Amino acid sequence: MPSPKSPLNYLRQIAIGSATGLLLLVVIIGGFTLAAPSNSEPTATPTSTPTDTPTVTPNPDGRDCSVAELAVDERLVGLHAQVINPATNEVLFDVQGDVPAQTASVMKLLTATAALQVLGPNYRVQTKVYADLDNPGHIVIVGAGDPTLSRTRAGVQSVYRDAPKLSDLAVQINAWAKGTSITNITLDSTHFAPEGWDPGNPETERTIGYQSLVTALQVDGDRANPTALTSPRSTDPVNAVGVALKKAIGPLASSATLTKAQAGTNLLEIASVRSQPISKWIEHMLKVSDNTESEFLARLVSKQLGYDGSRDSLDIALKAALTRAGLSTLDLVLLDGSGSNEDNRVPATFINALLKKVLNEDGDLGVIRRALPIAAETGSLASRFKGDNLDAAGKIFAKTGWTKNEYSLAGIIKAKDGTDLVFSIAAIGEVNATAKEAIDNLATGIYRCGNKLSAETTPKSP
Repeated sequence: MPSPKSPLNYLRQIAIGSATGLLLLVVIIGGFTLAAPSNSEPTATPTSTPTDTPTVTPNPDGRDCSVAELAVDERLVGLHAQVINPATNEVLFDVQGDVPAQTASVMKLLTATAALQVLGPNYRVQTKVYADLDNPGHIVIVGAGDPTLSRTRAGVQSVYRDAPKLSDLAVQINAWAKGTSITNITLDSTHFAPEGWDPGNPETERTIGYQSLVTALQVDGDRANPTALTSPRSTDPVNAVGVALKKAIGPLASSATLTKAQAGTNLLEIASVRSQPISKWIEHMLKVSDNTESEFLARLVSKQLGYDGSRDSLDIALKAALTRAGLSTLDLVLLDGSGSNEDNRVPATFINALLKKVLNEDGDLGVIRRALPIAAETGSLASRFKGDNLDAAGKIFAKTGWTKNEYSLAGIIKAKDGTDLVFSIAAIGEVNATAKEAIDNLATGIYRCGNKLSAETTPKSP
């Protein structure tokens, strides 16, 4: 439900007219509320205490730099945008900023924040192998939610640099077996509640290779090619682990049967490996927009808070985690960790409240600030902000997003006049890849204006 607002905290401006026909922009320059951090117990309905409400004064002295012409670019269908000066807490520009909307991969900022709040930057996932003492020759590999576990051989890097390897498990297993054959390998993926493909996410995300099914036991994010960021994913990532583990163990397991089941109780641990700390996951996830890492982080948050790690638990779990960061989650609908589901709903006001904390490196959120792609330099922004926008290169640090019906960009701008700004821009509707250029043009205009940015949202008549 919408958060409460005072009439003094918003300004409505309605402007009609565009180059292509009748355009109605309802611009709401409004406030949002930040909640006090929650206690250690998750809550489905976190309370909200107004502590830091952005305000706006339309076009005060010196605010005479307009991006209105850029904002009405016809490629920016369904524009949702907001810019704030976090030092003064003023809203400098706003178009539907308080309207909850789909996020695309900007959702990963929320997932990263939730993980840092609940798990901490040094959290590692451990994959273990046990001997079944009730069944000689039987071993059990138990997944705990590490999609970076890799089947690549020693010395070869997967997409997930310095990831733990099945080959390291195999060395330990062979040392335990001492030449005794392994007749059965049980594959335990029960750490997360079982689920199929998200119906809100096109299955092409899996078949083309952007995202895997979520299972607590898998290798290389279930990529067909473990060294390729985009690589087709299978319909049975758990079985793929068994096939790869048999190969890694070698002759002792060549005839082993594979069984999917929960581990028994009379077990002896014989091998284990640990993931890189999740600060490394977050760095990689934000730079290249890895959907699989983000989905697994969301489910690890769910498990850590005492839920079942299912997709259905994410809304309550992620909100509980974000409340711990002092953010009000009352307007949010959070259905996944990656932003692929277009039914997620987050307003720009919330994204900017979070980005202010990232800018200030509150708690562990400096991990996110340092991981953001940089305009024309790194990650998913390496090829953007060229040509006429080159002056903003190296000055915009932001998370990109796209789905079939959205392109988005949200982050931090070190403006030309030295002002730090936080911003969120999304074009939602019948969009295509040209929306990226329009978004970059608008972000560059904001960079050039800095603290002189005008609240004007439609161009003035000649």
